[in-house]
Amino acid sequence: MALQVEITHTFHASRELVFQAFTTAEHLQNWWGPKGWAFEVSEADFRSGGVFHYSQKPDDGDVMWVKFEYGEIDPPEKIVYTSYFSDEAGNVVRAPFDANWPMRILNTMTFAEDEGQTTITLITAPVSPTEEEAKTFEASHDIMREGFGSTFKELDTYLAKK
Repeated sequence: MALQVEITHTFHASRELVFQAFTTAEHLQNWWGPKGWAFEVSEADFRSGGVFHYSQKPDDGDVMWVKFEYGEIDPPEKIVYTSYFSDEAGNVVRAPFDANWPMRILNTMTFAEDEGQTTITLITAPVSPTEEEAKTFEASHDIMREGFGSTFKELDTYLAKK
């Protein structure tokens, strides 16, 4: 069973700017998440041991809360964080779209610059999933690639204005 997903994307921007886009609430609110969804930052503490807690809401649906817990931030090269769906208070809750989605996901992002372009490599994997959660995660690889691809395109558009 392939539990980890690797996604890469190259941006036409410096590594420092791309890294800042991922670690600054002022940047994130302009591009993070699905296009057209409302996005609000509740807490943004971008440091090892810090958290990023936010809500996102589609026009035709309910608000969803997500929380990142940062394990490692090594500017401008690497970000390691655990993400999970949460309630407004930041407590871990089941994903609103699938009762078998893993409770926690470990994400490792690396940033490599070459001739003014930055390639991000994201490796994402469930943390201690049940057998059912592992199957659900594995079956969702293509959807995750599409979702991150769409989000990264939003960042492409945002960075083009910088």
